[in-house]
Amino acid sequence: MIQLKVAIFDFDGTLYRKETFTLLMNHLKEHSVYGSRYKSFYRSILAPYIGYKMRVYPEGKMKRELMQRYLRAFSGLTKNELEEYFAEVAKEMKEDFNKEVISKLRNHAEKGDYVMIVSGAFTPLLQAAVKEFHTLVDKIIGTEVPLQNGLLDVHTNIDHVQAERKTEQIYVCLKNKQIDWDNSYAYGDSYSDLPVLKIVGNPVAVCPDDKLKIVANKNKWEIIY
Repeated sequence: MIQLKVAIFDFDGTLYRKETFTLLMNHLKEHSVYGSRYKSFYRSILAPYIGYKMRVYPEGKMKRELMQRYLRAFSGLTKNELEEYFAEVAKEMKEDFNKEVISKLRNHAEKGDYVMIVSGAFTPLLQAAVKEFHTLVDKIIGTEVPLQNGLLDVHTNIDHVQAERKTEQIYVCLKNKQIDWDNSYAYGDSYSDLPVLKIVGNPVAVCPDDKLKIVANKNKWEIIY
């Protein structure tokens, strides 16, 4: 059986040069319809964020809580209304994609590699953000928005896809495929992306943070600035 090569791309800081959660916060704050919900959302995230800054609240838990509480600001919205909102946010991203990384993604797709985007960002936001080149992407793995009867379900905890959870989801997605891991690629910007970067033979650090930069230099990985 022919083995498949994969190319796995992180989103925040990699394909997209900025952080989606910062954009999400700003978009809600300035929104003509939902902006009135911003203050209560902001108050709700202060405790976990301050706890994280005081090093009594784990980073992963803090990030999940912020994502969860962001969704709660949209209680009562339908699936279509949420998708429309995320499409608005995606329009603001267009000028901030990393063109070199997009070129890498395109090259992998043209070679027939199985291209994946794996991120902690909300799945409908990722789908809207990559709409212009979605035909190049075989699989998007993100944090799913819980729904019930076509409405946002604010009572169900999200499964925030981060750190080791990314690799778990990747393995689940590829479980019925024969993968040539040694000749596969992964792209990430953060030390938290290490679990994914380590499963391939060709890890690439994209504008890496300080901790990832040390690992990349030590192991002579490719670095994109």
